[in-house]
Amino acid sequence: MRDIGLLLKFRLAFTVVFSAAAGYLLGATNFLWSEFILLILGGFAIVGSSNAFNQIWEIDTDSLMDRTMLRPLPAGRMKKSEAYLWAIVLGVLGTIALGFLNIITAVFGLVSMLLYVLIYTPMKAKSPLAVLVGAFPGAIPFLLGWVAVTGDFGIESGTLFAIQFLWQFPHFWAIAWVGYDDYAKAGYFLLPSRKKNSTVTYMSIIYTLWMIFVSILPAFGLTGSLILSNVAAIIVLILGIFVLRLAILHHKSPSNSAARSLMLGTIAYLPLLQITYVVDHYLN
Repeated sequence: MRDIGLLLKFRLAFTVVFSAAAGYLLGATNFLWSEFILLILGGFAIVGSSNAFNQIWEIDTDSLMDRTMLRPLPAGRMKKSEAYLWAIVLGVLGTIALGFLNIITAVFGLVSMLLYVLIYTPMKAKSPLAVLVGAFPGAIPFLLGWVAVTGDFGIESGTLFAIQFLWQFPHFWAIAWVGYDDYAKAGYFLLPSRKKNSTVTYMSIIYTLWMIFVSILPAFGLTGSLILSNVAAIIVLILGIFVLRLAILHHKSPSNSAARSLMLGTIAYLPLLQITYVVDHYLN
């Protein structure tokens, strides 16, 4: 069971499903447990399938890195055929579950999986632009919940997508900075300039500023029915300034410890923003 959890990346799947659940709660006028459970199960299955395919593709490179060499496939504790079975079955079941909600949701789920597996995964070894490509499937979960309950893709779900899309750049570049040497063993150079320098830290600041800007847009009535009260907007702004401060500190002191602080700050930012959005939605 532990190896299955490592193959499917349970912890990552939980964060993805959390984003989808937040999107659902923001878009729901009538909460239905049947819909919500289908979204959670379908989303989890799609993410698990994507992660399994990713690890099948990267067996050789995973065996070279300290953080991944003990995964079940490179360590030899799981056969590739077993991993394929999990990946295929979960991918099919996840798509079907999301399809019961509506076709648009199933399409977004399937597209996110295909982008992650067929484009992002092989591109990692070739170009830092893989981070840009990976940000698209990584940003889909937040909008997926909204589309699942409304059946509509508009300015509201687009805004949710944009928030999570922009968030991924300072988050993943901080991870790539901390794990730079380990990634290099596998030939992965995922920082914008392929090396640790001020270009990386400066770009993290820029993307964080854009993330803050988009995150408070709903307070100005520019995002349709997705609305944020002034109090909630202030809370979101404070959260954003906290991340911005960490990004600036990383720019001033480009060290692994500063990058790790930024990484942890971004990890805290997204769920706290989503909780703020959801609580504000139901209080107003």
